[in-house]
Amino acid sequence: MANSFSKIPAAFYQNPNVVEVARNLIGKYLFTRLDGLVTGGYIVETEAYNGPIDRASHAYGNKRTPRTETMFMPGGVAYIYLCYGIHEMLNIVVSVEDEPLAVLIRAIDPAIGLDVMQSRRNMAVIKPNITMGPGSVAKALGISRKINAISLQSDTLWLEDRGLTFTDDQIAVVPRIGVDYAKEDALLPYRFYVKGNPYVSRPVKGK
Repeated sequence: MANSFSKIPAAFYQNPNVVEVARNLIGKYLFTRLDGLVTGGYIVETEAYNGPIDRASHAYGNKRTPRTETMFMPGGVAYIYLCYGIHEMLNIVVSVEDEPLAVLIRAIDPAIGLDVMQSRRNMAVIKPNITMGPGSVAKALGISRKINAISLQSDTLWLEDRGLTFTDDQIAVVPRIGVDYAKEDALLPYRFYVKGNPYVSRPVKGK
């Protein structure tokens, strides 16, 4: 059962090193419980966004808008936004209040509630793209802006440490995807993923 392990404590998310948190989130289990249905799996791909000094971040230059206000909350809440008017994106807010750092969850290896995920994704069979890419993760888990800013200590959206770990050799550390507008910051090695995992976003040439 999804509730047989403890939720990751708030202190985990309040680490001011967003890159370290992005790395440490690999292998953690992400769950939702919506309408009594539990879905989840372990995280296999993340991207760090280093707030005010990161041109790829929504909060670059400490930009506060109705959308980014969630990023300025204390670490341990979900920042969910709409991308290209289509895809919901789940981010984990980290660090302390007024330090707008976040980690984008790009992919999970699905483990619990596969039938529910299939229904949400309108898929007859399980294929890697069911939870490949941040838009797919959110859709499969039923995550939307309706629960933006929700605590990760809630019974709706939470993470667990089930003891799954990966060595540094098993994890790729590369630049992020789709942030060319960030100029030199686009080259920062802020994306982490489990090498060879079928649910990871499709490889980018040369990465």
